[in-house]
Amino acid sequence: MVRTRGLFNIPHQIAVDQGGSNGRTILGRFDGERLTMQELHRFENNYIEMNGVFYWDTPYLYSQLKQGLLAFRQGGFGPLDSFGIDTWGVDYGLLDKNGHLAGVPRSYRLGVQADVDAVTAKIPADTLYARSGIDPSLTFNTLYQLCRRQREGDAALAAAEKLLLTPDLLGYFLTGAAGTEYTIATTTQLYNPTARDWDWATIDELGLPRHIFTEIQPSGTIRGHLRPELCEELGLNPAAFVAVGSHDTASSVAAIPGEGSFAFCSSGTWSLFGVETDRPVLELGAGSGFSNEGTIQGGFRPLKNIIGLWIVQECRRDWQKEGQDLSWDDIVAQARSAAPLRSIIDTDSQEFYAGGGMVKKIQDYCARTGQPVPETVGEIARCAYESLALKYRKALEGLEEMKGEPIRSLNIVGGGIQNKLLNQMAADATGRPVVIGPIEGAAMGNLLTQAVALGDIPDVTGLRRIVRSNVEVDTYTPNHTEEWEAAYRKLEALMK
Repeated sequence: MVRTRGLFNIPHQIAVDQGGSNGRTILGRFDGERLTMQELHRFENNYIEMNGVFYWDTPYLYSQLKQGLLAFRQGGFGPLDSFGIDTWGVDYGLLDKNGHLAGVPRSYRLGVQADVDAVTAKIPADTLYARSGIDPSLTFNTLYQLCRRQREGDAALAAAEKLLLTPDLLGYFLTGAAGTEYTIATTTQLYNPTARDWDWATIDELGLPRHIFTEIQPSGTIRGHLRPELCEELGLNPAAFVAVGSHDTASSVAAIPGEGSFAFCSSGTWSLFGVETDRPVLELGAGSGFSNEGTIQGGFRPLKNIIGLWIVQECRRDWQKEGQDLSWDDIVAQARSAAPLRSIIDTDSQEFYAGGGMVKKIQDYCARTGQPVPETVGEIARCAYESLALKYRKALEGLEEMKGEPIRSLNIVGGGIQNKLLNQMAADATGRPVVIGPIEGAAMGNLLTQAVALGDIPDVTGLRRIVRSNVEVDTYTPNHTEEWEAAYRKLEALMK
């Protein structure tokens, strides 16, 4: 590949870090030792309900990607070396024979237990777990989404020539090159980590179309270049598209500076809680609640998917509908002032997965379980934050049991680390020091994976060395009290 260089011969990369609630375009400049990051563009993202189905506004997301690239050109930085995209997992778009979208991409928030039941009636949950290593109880998995569409006789699925997961789909629109990156493939429940290929046995037994699944490529593959038409439209050179750790959690975990016996948590709409291993830990079993997702180095992350800040995000939507225009800082401040450990919810209880009416769902749960019903913004938010911190302890103890050794600290990355109240709650609930940072972990992992792909960093070991030399972290010291211990026992009782 012919390398272009930006200002002062320093390579310029762009990371698009697209989350379920917002997206960011971040410029990275790596001089061989130091990585500087500069936000160029930020935008909101929300799913849209139409006729009972939740969708993502993909044309809008694509337009925002172009706005980010345009911001780079307008900044006068010179040529762009590469760009990479990371997003949430499991969701996808379908392309027809002409390479056009076959229908509007759906949001995973549509999943219900009936989708799981329909599949496990044909293939037992234990078999599904042994094949994929993915928690088969998660209603939103790509497998269940596809099988629902198949049962419905969905016209888009019938017309589809390719299935591209969200980051691969957005990359396709920018480059015209199709493929499936490894870490995002592992989120689908359709990847076999033992065979290191699509789970063809499950695909065939459920009658899903084989031809829609594209080649799985390692993280860091240079898949293509910015389309000529876009180069002309945006005034850019044909920069390389790197299939980075396209699952945002994989990119976040790549940027963790931790050493020794630590667990990680990627905190955002979801809290993804786990450790890194060289092989999938399939002996955990279908009932463990743990999934084996991929790392950028080709290994695995046995992790627990915990509903994260999604619950408070949904509450904020409810409050906005009532005319309360609350910032995140407002919500945290009111939660800080509310009485502690008054009511606890199991954040992974089924009713909290779907969008809409979240405030009432929390209140109904507390009433049903004989607890004080939270009424104010502060009481509701504090209930959600404290419950999430207690779920962290539950997941951490499961990881210790799996590893057979104590976990000394918890490293939290992602946008959720801006919530200092939740960070302290996590330390208090788990009784371990909590190390925070970097805040833009997914973008940092995205950018440094591009640097590996372009030959500016030798490997993932070198990548982690760069992270440790670039990141300043905060540490929260635990204050684990009898009140937290009692709350944890209450959570355990609620989960039975």
